[in-house]
Amino acid sequence: MAFGSMQDSGRQAPMSEINVVPLVDVMLVLLIIFIITAPLLTHSVKIDLPKAESNPNITQPEHVELAIRADGSLFWNGEPVALEQLAPRFAAKVAQAPNTELHIRADKLAHYEHVARLMSIAAKAGLTKIGFITDPSEK
Repeated sequence: MAFGSMQDSGRQAPMSEINVVPLVDVMLVLLIIFIITAPLLTHSVKIDLPKAESNPNITQPEHVELAIRADGSLFWNGEPVALEQLAPRFAAKVAQAPNTELHIRADKLAHYEHVARLMSIAAKAGLTKIGFITDPSEK
């Protein structure tokens, strides 16, 4: 790199070379800064995600299957039952086995009001394990 010429002509020629040393110094400083700060930029939140399994659940023998048709008719393990009979039946089942599960099989056209009323009656009777039975087949 020449900062000037050794000629004695007295006339200074303009410097036509680019000084790259300051540019390299700046780039090295930026590289070091990015290397130090890059691991700090990854903000990950540690959460426990639920585990999903494709195996069917094995149900306990103490369960009640309650079916609801679209018209609101109810079936206790396949036999027709009235809405007024559910509370005493649930209470008797809970007294017999406290870990009894309620499996609700509702028609897809059944109103949510019927399902919610049924769940409310079951919860008041002491059934805490309530599940829904669905059809896994695709159309």
